[in-house]
Amino acid sequence: MRRILEEISTPEYFLWGVAKVPEMRLNRSVPPCTVIPVLIYPDPGAAADWVSKAFGFTIRLRIANHRIQMKAGDGCFTIAEGTVAPNNSHIIQVRIEDAQGHCERARQNGAIILTEPKDHPYGERQYNAQDFYGHRWDFTQTIADIAPEEWSEGAFHVEY
Repeated sequence: MRRILEEISTPEYFLWGVAKVPEMRLNRSVPPCTVIPVLIYPDPGAAADWVSKAFGFTIRLRIANHRIQMKAGDGCFTIAEGTVAPNNSHIIQVRIEDAQGHCERARQNGAIILTEPKDHPYGERQYNAQDFYGHRWDFTQTIADIAPEEWSEGAFHVEY
């Protein structure tokens, strides 16, 4: 119990609202991220090449052509083989450094730009794109550190 109290009294706990957890065991066959979305495409190899070129992601590991692990900054996702069409029930959000430049790169490489980069009162500049198969992506650049109470008119609740 004392260890837990020491953990939650750190500044990091109050900043992020979570206590530190023991590090996960590493496995070179699995991406090193806690949450790993899996996106379905008919041709994973073509999809990995396309999202790398259009969005700047990198390939971490190819497992034949049926499963490809991708890196997006310090995040991860997997491209898997399948024929399930995207149904817009999810959007993949990715933090980036330059929304305008990223948007132009995506557009030049065939992404459908759904919304142009726009500044929001919560300190983010965001744009939305759709890839060649129909998956939707939200790219967000932090332009200011804004406290929730400054833009939400009190309609927020931080849960720890």
